[in-house]
Amino acid sequence: MNTDKIIAESIAKDYAPKENSKIKALKKLDNRAKLPATVFTYSCGIVSALIFGTGMCMAMGEIGGGIVMGIVIGVIGMIGCGVNYPLYKRMLEKGKKKYAYEIVQLAREISDK
Repeated sequence: MNTDKIIAESIAKDYAPKENSKIKALKKLDNRAKLPATVFTYSCGIVSALIFGTGMCMAMGEIGGGIVMGIVIGVIGMIGCGVNYPLYKRMLEKGKKKYAYEIVQLAREISDK
């Protein structure tokens, strides 16, 4: 087996013009449907966890504000964490509805080949 030939062909593939395949287009549509929900969920989760942590620190007296204020802020953070998943499911459903026709049509074209 000629390893030099295999290496040369693999390097040449990187520089060859790429064709737009239907599978790639299908994956792009799928990502376009799911990405907004994912980005929002991560952002909301991180912010809610930070708010919850700040409330805990305030309640324990590590940073100023008092116990009552810390509990209030912590509860707000908990609520944010609690509604994060239902919001994600709703946003994902809307994204899938928005691109469902295009994805199904492209998937049928691929499967008919």
